[in-house]
Amino acid sequence: MAKANESWTVLPHDPIEKLGTSLWRVQGDLPGMPMKRVMTIAKRADGTLVIHNAMALDEPSMKAIDAWGEVRFLLVPNGWHRLDAKVFAARYPAAKVLCPRGSRKKVAEVVEPSGSYEDFPSDAVVSLETLDGTAAMEGVMAVKGDGGTTLVLNDAVFNMPHLSGMQGWVLKHITQSSGGPRVSRLAKLFMVKDKASFAAHLERLAAVPDLEQVIVSHHQTITSDPAGTLRRVASSIAG
Repeated sequence: MAKANESWTVLPHDPIEKLGTSLWRVQGDLPGMPMKRVMTIAKRADGTLVIHNAMALDEPSMKAIDAWGEVRFLLVPNGWHRLDAKVFAARYPAAKVLCPRGSRKKVAEVVEPSGSYEDFPSDAVVSLETLDGTAAMEGVMAVKGDGGTTLVLNDAVFNMPHLSGMQGWVLKHITQSSGGPRVSRLAKLFMVKDKASFAAHLERLAAVPDLEQVIVSHHQTITSDPAGTLRRVASSIAG
């Protein structure tokens, strides 16, 4: 886990993907690692913004976000995804910092949370819930759009291709993070405390009406049969 940034540090990142009237996504680099990280931005019904897994972007991109709406909530999705949490909280001091309640201690080492996911005021567009079976260490954000509902997960599910080099070998064979939609070995060891409950929650998410896609915090969005993919992942963890 990289040390949290103390100043605004922009690493290489892609342009913002404007996925709809209520959803933006941007993918960027992690320091010293071949993995990609993903920040998701959702617009609530009142026009304010929710930032999931904050990532420092170049100034033109940040100005585009500010022009889109007021940043009201900063979601630190677990105790390991804190790299830019402090600098975002400093940039948006009026925003509420929320995290899953089981990750509060680790998040508070970097930035003091205003509350947990249960304190988020859900509206007609954006809602949060904690994932069962994870000791409340992880959650999911649901965003309703014109084309259906998008689920935003964090480390609960990876969708990363196999990568080259020694680090790619480690990700494939040791952490078992790469190779398509899956629950990594690290998640199984350190996050999933009750496999049956976790799998059952993934099954419920697969049954969300009009499920359009699943965004994860590392690499590729699940767009092909997202419901079936979640069911397969659930089956693999349950077994």
